[in-house]
Amino acid sequence: MKKAVFVLVISFLALGVFAQNKDTDAIKAVLKQYNNAIEKLEVKGAEKLFTADSRIYESGASEGSYSHYLEHHLTPELKEFKSFRFSDYTGEVQVAGNYAFASETYNYTIVLVKDNSEIKRKGVATSVLK
Repeated sequence: MKKAVFVLVISFLALGVFAQNKDTDAIKAVLKQYNNAIEKLEVKGAEKLFTADSRIYESGASEGSYSHYLEHHLTPELKEFKSFRFSDYTGEVQVAGNYAFASETYNYTIVLVKDNSEIKRKGVATSVLK
């Protein structure tokens, strides 16, 4: 009887880990979709990845909702870029109930349209997903 209970407990724990791994993989897929849109310099459709009450913070300042950020910051900025590439990307996701907390670190290289100059930087992003 003790073996049956122990196996049952292990099975439930394994199912919980499996479910969390599926959630983690789904969250990573959402983050990848956004990064792909940035690299393509085409963020049309990326708004589906954000809630209407989302808030964007960049360089220590609030950019408002994603739609505001898109209209007043990101879209004009992307027009100045010939290319944008991420490298050395790492992402970690922690799922807690209905929320996920993600942190990403990466290097990125931007090539400007006006003179083909390169800008190389390190970046970090944190996201809360529901």
